[in-house]
Amino acid sequence: MSEEILMNITPMESRVALLENGILQDIYIERACSRGIVGNIYKGKVVRALPGMQAAFVDIGLERAAFIHASEIIPCNDKSAVGHTEHPILDLVHEGQSLVVQVTKDPIGTKGARLTTHISLPARYLVMMPQNNHVGISLRIEDEEERERLRTLVELCIEHMDEHAPCGFILRTAAEGIGQQEVQEDIVFLRRLWASIQEVIRESQAPAVLYEDLSLQLRTMRDLVNPNIEKIRIDSQEAFYKVHKFVKKLVPQMNGRVEYYSGERPIFDLFGVEDEINKALSRKVQLKSGGHLVIDQTEAMTTIDVNTGAFVGHRNLEETIFKTNLEAAAAIARQLRLRNLGGIIIIDFIDMENAEHQRQVQRTFDKALERDHAKTNTTEVSDLGLIEMTRKRTRESLERILCEPCLTCNGRSTLKTAETVCYEVFREILRIARAYESNGYLVLASETVVDRLLDEESSNVADLEEFIRKPIRFQVEPIYSQEQFDVVLA
Repeated sequence: MSEEILMNITPMESRVALLENGILQDIYIERACSRGIVGNIYKGKVVRALPGMQAAFVDIGLERAAFIHASEIIPCNDKSAVGHTEHPILDLVHEGQSLVVQVTKDPIGTKGARLTTHISLPARYLVMMPQNNHVGISLRIEDEEERERLRTLVELCIEHMDEHAPCGFILRTAAEGIGQQEVQEDIVFLRRLWASIQEVIRESQAPAVLYEDLSLQLRTMRDLVNPNIEKIRIDSQEAFYKVHKFVKKLVPQMNGRVEYYSGERPIFDLFGVEDEINKALSRKVQLKSGGHLVIDQTEAMTTIDVNTGAFVGHRNLEETIFKTNLEAAAAIARQLRLRNLGGIIIIDFIDMENAEHQRQVQRTFDKALERDHAKTNTTEVSDLGLIEMTRKRTRESLERILCEPCLTCNGRSTLKTAETVCYEVFREILRIARAYESNGYLVLASETVVDRLLDEESSNVADLEEFIRKPIRFQVEPIYSQEQFDVVLA
């Protein structure tokens, strides 16, 4: 399978798209004003312990206090232990206590971040766990001989560095086939990093940031790159140099596959990514056969309904239903990744009377889910034609990042935020500036968008004017909705 990564980088927003055989499968978005914090390490202060919930709230300097369960806290008298729920929370922490914690889940909606004291530091091939001496291997490496070889390799490298305090490591999927030098380099890097974090811990007062994870483009190179990636295209020269330097040092096998995209047409437009993102914000997903999916995301769960639509088949009703369900199974797996839907998901396939058809649809769906980076669990097709599943939720869904509840319809639907529209305006101005000569540009938009452009985004507007060397003016159009805008040559 041919895979490709596209990076659209601006000072305000970074977007990374993963394409398989030219089709968008994953989209990652990180905004400068609201970067994800998963992987960050903080020195926090316990503000409240809740015995009834076996949990505590910890102030780590964010708007909302973060949440930590007793099972995620290492007892003070046993630094190498894995957390156990039988320890009462009040025996583990008390109000006002300082705690070194790592974020495992970003704040989502009204919920604060989730924390753990089981610190882990990822590198290219290894994940270091400073509080224990366990050596683990990714379950995605299935060959037993390779697993044993890697385990022995890590243990030998650890023995040669016995002057350090004992610590544990997990070999990542990318470690398959690597040699002793790569393992040793990762161990040295991670131990130096942990030593520097310990220095900051001693000098800091809670709440304080001790360590921040890499930027989106560098995390992509660390976590998503695999031998199937044929090309990585980046439309920012500055980001290209950073990624190139990172690749040269830590991912040398990708040398020659990273390239700077300097074309006039925006990179996401050229590969159809913008259209796919807009389609992923719609409830309805058309299938090639003529059938369609209806996806509804709620607070409690996500429901997906499969319909035959205009597909009437060529033989009989059962065959029509079977073919629609087969196509829907593959399409649903892709939509889960693309929209980053998590939590409980209920899929209502069209009822099938043939038991073998049910099994084939189940196998097709499970096979398609194997490429998902998030952990999933599925049930068999029920008597009602339903598949119940869970998908691990670690960040906001695509809809929650790009959209907000619509005030006009009392929150029954969503529309793009003013911030999202502003960034679309910037991209449209850049696109037009590359294609046409003009003395300046006039942006027609709704009042909320123009107000944001003149206030919160004013510095970005100034930077853009300096970059294109043309003035930009704004005009409110009362009849425009928040998502509507036009850029006119002045």
